[in-house]
Amino acid sequence: MKKNIMNTKYIWLIAILLGLTACNDIEDVSREEPVMPLPELTAGNADFTNYVAIGASFTAGFTDSALFKASQENSFPNILAKHFAELGNSSFTQPLMSDNLGGIALNGVQLPGSTVAPRLVFGGKGPVSITTIIGPKISTTDLAKNNVKGPFNNMGVPGAKSYHLLFNGYGNIANLATKTANPYFVRMASSPTATMLGDAVAKKPTFFTLSEIGGNDVLGYALSGGDGSDVITPSAGAVGVGFDATFAYLVTSLTSGGAKGVITNVPYITDLPHFTTVPYNPVPLDAATAGYLNSAAAYGAYNAGVAQAFAYLVSVGAKTQAQATAEIAKRKIMFTASPNNAVVIMDESLTDLTTINPALKSMRQATPEDLLVLPASNFIGTLAIPGNAQTVNGVAVPLEDKWVLIPSEQAAIKAATDAYNATIGSIASSNPNIALVDLNAILKQLASTGITFDNYKMNAKLVTGGAISLDGIHLTARGYAFMANKFLEAIDAKFGSNFVASGNVAKAGDYPTNYSPSLQ
Repeated sequence: MKKNIMNTKYIWLIAILLGLTACNDIEDVSREEPVMPLPELTAGNADFTNYVAIGASFTAGFTDSALFKASQENSFPNILAKHFAELGNSSFTQPLMSDNLGGIALNGVQLPGSTVAPRLVFGGKGPVSITTIIGPKISTTDLAKNNVKGPFNNMGVPGAKSYHLLFNGYGNIANLATKTANPYFVRMASSPTATMLGDAVAKKPTFFTLSEIGGNDVLGYALSGGDGSDVITPSAGAVGVGFDATFAYLVTSLTSGGAKGVITNVPYITDLPHFTTVPYNPVPLDAATAGYLNSAAAYGAYNAGVAQAFAYLVSVGAKTQAQATAEIAKRKIMFTASPNNAVVIMDESLTDLTTINPALKSMRQATPEDLLVLPASNFIGTLAIPGNAQTVNGVAVPLEDKWVLIPSEQAAIKAATDAYNATIGSIASSNPNIALVDLNAILKQLASTGITFDNYKMNAKLVTGGAISLDGIHLTARGYAFMANKFLEAIDAKFGSNFVASGNVAKAGDYPTNYSPSLQ
């Protein structure tokens, strides 16, 4: 009997061991980490119940060289407002455009200018106007027919410079003729004499974002190739004139009612694909054409004339031989039978030789240090004189200043940006009610190593990068979503909220990198 009892005991032990072994088979055991519950969202010491955003293109949601309904709905302030709503944020109002075509009309006539034209779409090889795909069409957003009266929670006005936020004629339709008004603010201002700042303060915000102020203060200069038609805003000067005093006044006004907020610094805009996409040497030439361009009938005469002019300047003591040798080498124009010849550009920093010989214009071939603006891609290779093959722009005819940023112009942009950012950084570090988002560092990373956003890798390449829209300057919807998350990170760090830790952030997959031409 005892033997039977013992056998039964061992049988049960074997059964238990077999059961444990079976439970450890790979297909029966979950290898997933246990899902930990996220903490409840808290506001910290900030009040998000009445959020107002004030700024320029990024704040508005400008994308693909236009502002349209879908882009506004994917603006970073609207994304932020959705997360703030979890903490009691009231309705977030935006001056929505009338369609998804983009652009603005006046009495049924499309306003001129690239910033008020229909949006860009991908045309197979590159960005093209949507009207080339769907045919001619006028925007239904019409300043004479359907303006929307503010103030709004989103006070983003594409094209606004720092001092424009204080200008009380910026929303007056009568000032469009003198180019002292902005059509985007005309359609949303509370009155013709309202200011952007005044309308924002009138909303009595408890929380605000003041974004990309200073960007347009250098961008206009850069977009015009530094040709002098759009100057850089000086740092010094009174409120409404100099950037430093103006920016400080903006922050003081927005915080005067006790509101807290986030400000951003200014990125190095020359890292954007609008300035980095067009190569300096895109000209293909065969041997015959290169030979002609190098001959005495073309640039051979120019090269010889430059050498003679500098020999004269050395002889009269106006230049040293070393100076002359260096500039002669810089100005020598030479083509080869290859697919990658550098374009010829005007360079105002060169010595003016036209007083010696009127034919010796201040021109040279571009180098890797020069930045050609994106529209140059559609201009290089066209004919200055229709039907005359000897007037090819960028080859026989040098590119004017507006098409290229030479190193000295890039240096001016960087100097102004650094000065603006010093002011912005000082204000952020000295004010307990202000957080800072470092847009400059973000763009640097985007342009160098790229940025991972959830399961997506974004970089600063045009069309394929995922972050920068088809105009090469403004963000895609996914780019704005990433920007919104950077605001939430800064808010958490400064005001003790926990948007990131609680999972209340934008997801990359919810936001597109392009909009279809069918979206109208």
